[in-house]
Amino acid sequence: MKETGNNVGGSALSAGADNIDGRIFRSMAGAGALAVIISAPFAPWRITAGLLVGGVLSLLNHHWMRTSISAGFDLALGQGTKPQIKLVQYVLRYFVVGTIVFAAYQLSIVSLPATVAGLCSFVVALFVEAFREIYFASIHREKIS
Repeated sequence: MKETGNNVGGSALSAGADNIDGRIFRSMAGAGALAVIISAPFAPWRITAGLLVGGVLSLLNHHWMRTSISAGFDLALGQGTKPQIKLVQYVLRYFVVGTIVFAAYQLSIVSLPATVAGLCSFVVALFVEAFREIYFASIHREKIS
């Protein structure tokens, strides 16, 4: 089997420019920016603000999750033990995101459906990555004789 570019050298969990984490992060940022740019001239300001807040929180959540999981596995791989990722980190991350969304909604800064749509930029990024993989798999497939 051939080694892919993502597996050659370094840790599989480390963040880099050409790995899947970097592509998903860039896709999330692009989807959020595109949504804000499209909504700015056409939608009320609360919807645009909701898309912006949701997109930024989605990026923050993804980065926070990626670094905590990577740190847990890197520590475990160095010691040869099971990964120790604390449940408190997960709960704290969702508590911070939920608190910010709740506060922005209570202050009437954002539209709640738009904020949830902004938080869904991860789903858009996963679809972009899936279509990318399907595209490259169909181009580089081997002929079966």
